[in-house]
Amino acid sequence: MGTGFDARELARVMKRLDPFETDVCPFMTRPATNERPHWVRPTLVAEIKFTEWTADGMLRHPVYLGLRHDKKPRDVVREPQRHLRATTVRLKPDTTPNRTTVRLKRDATPDQQTHDATDTDGDKTDGQYVVSGFSRTLIDQLNAIEESRRDGVLLLPNADRPLVMKRYPNGIAGQAFYQHQVRHAPDGVRVETPRVASGVPQFVGGTLKTLLHMTQLAAISQDPWFSRVQSIEDADHVALDLDPAPGVTFDRVLDVARWIRDELDARGAIGLPKTSGADGLHIYVPLPPRMPYKVGLLFCQIIATIVTQKHPKVATIERSVQVRGARVYIDYLQNILGKTLAAAYSARASDYAGASAPLSWREVERGVRREDFTIRTVPARIEKVGDLWAALRTAKGVDWSRVTGKKAR
Repeated sequence: MGTGFDARELARVMKRLDPFETDVCPFMTRPATNERPHWVRPTLVAEIKFTEWTADGMLRHPVYLGLRHDKKPRDVVREPQRHLRATTVRLKPDTTPNRTTVRLKRDATPDQQTHDATDTDGDKTDGQYVVSGFSRTLIDQLNAIEESRRDGVLLLPNADRPLVMKRYPNGIAGQAFYQHQVRHAPDGVRVETPRVASGVPQFVGGTLKTLLHMTQLAAISQDPWFSRVQSIEDADHVALDLDPAPGVTFDRVLDVARWIRDELDARGAIGLPKTSGADGLHIYVPLPPRMPYKVGLLFCQIIATIVTQKHPKVATIERSVQVRGARVYIDYLQNILGKTLAAAYSARASDYAGASAPLSWREVERGVRREDFTIRTVPARIEKVGDLWAALRTAKGVDWSRVTGKKAR
């Protein structure tokens, strides 16, 4: 089973299954297993959400929803697969990130949500992709890709980085789930298996085809690692994630961002802010080459702790939501190998169709509205102000010896 369990439910189901354990495989064809199997008699019925049946009769991307007490095993039959109207995306076979043509057939209604997304590339002829069940938000996201194609700014932040998918198979109002492992990918979509952290095959960013394929899977945002596959254990940057409690205004988030900027300036470090695309703000700090994750994590912990000690009524590093109160949570724990944040320029599944937009510190000082940065407005903003996020790839990394008086290693 892919996901859907917590520790309590696992213990409960295990207790229910114990009486039905048997030495006899209940299947007509014995499935291959990596570990010694524990067979049980088919007595309980579970409700499972999944994206499709595979060619060999397995469930793709199964999500456990719970046990059914109103059904008997003999009542369970294979449901027919639902089919929705499709949106057509045409991609020329020789497309490169700087020369992209995306034509959208706008036949999706505004209230149409994404259902039954699969991890196949659908019907494909001459570079044509048929993407089932697109919502208007996802269509607009692809239009944003087309608008920003010339400089490849949507692709560069994710180049060579493993990606984690947060999938919305039932639309942004439905239940989402995170997926690390790639079970299938069409030709031209890069997949690598990092030898650390999850250790499973993952998409790697940097190409338009990967971006389109993940969109087809109802993964609205692009969530890259902080390291690249070439040097997977060394972070290229770190980030402080500012998350306001309910009722806390975005102006207070900007206040905390300015205080963090001041602490970074005092230590000769460069901070680059961007909206999260949802409620908060991200501040990224470039690191020098060959910087291990643990050093970047410690640096962010130092900055976050100093800010919260100076402004305890506004900012907090308290992890418990109940204890935080009406403050801005400074999350420095995203700087762990394998953890992610939404990439710059990425669409987000927010109620205002937000996009994670890089900001200048002048804008942070002046004040901005998070709702002004959406998948519809960001392309024009890039044309106007350029790629503000390019500095993350070119800026000098923080001088660790200046912060602590010691070398990083």
